[in-house]
Amino acid sequence: MKIGFDIDDTLINLREHAFHLYNKKLGKQIDIALFHQLKRVEIHELFGLDEDEGHVMWNSLMEEIYFTDCPVFEGAIDFIRKLEKEGHSIFYITSRPKTYCEKTRQWMKNRGFPVIDEHFYCGMKDHEKMEIIQKLNLDVYFDDKPAVLETLTDSNTKVYVKHQSYNGHVPFPRVYDWKNFKLE
Repeated sequence: MKIGFDIDDTLINLREHAFHLYNKKLGKQIDIALFHQLKRVEIHELFGLDEDEGHVMWNSLMEEIYFTDCPVFEGAIDFIRKLEKEGHSIFYITSRPKTYCEKTRQWMKNRGFPVIDEHFYCGMKDHEKMEIIQKLNLDVYFDDKPAVLETLTDSNTKVYVKHQSYNGHVPFPRVYDWKNFKLE
């Protein structure tokens, strides 16, 4: 099978990593429990930032958020390695900015993810992911973001949602943790 994965908040805990960086950079101590209750992807509201300020904050920390010690979700690498060992083709599809594509690919390899350069897609807008998923004719795809998942409702691809506080309304089978997840 051809199996695709989003990266941020699907395989790695990017938003929570960013949350801790925001706390540090802004000299705040916002409770992690509030983060886990967020009903939207963006985290800036917890820090009293409006949309514009949140955008500026994210952009100013992007390199640090993306390329420092962002934790991989437990079991994610082992799950993907197992799929690869079983003969499945693994694809990564991330909407990170184009300027970070090569660095992201290398970061993933350095963490132990099995990455084939030709199977790594980066730099598109969220809504453009659907076109890539269809072009690749993926059998299975994993993502966390409602805006992406909702474009795949009528797709022939089996879609799974990596559970996050902001995607509870999305009607796809869920991955709660990679360590215990079984592909159906």
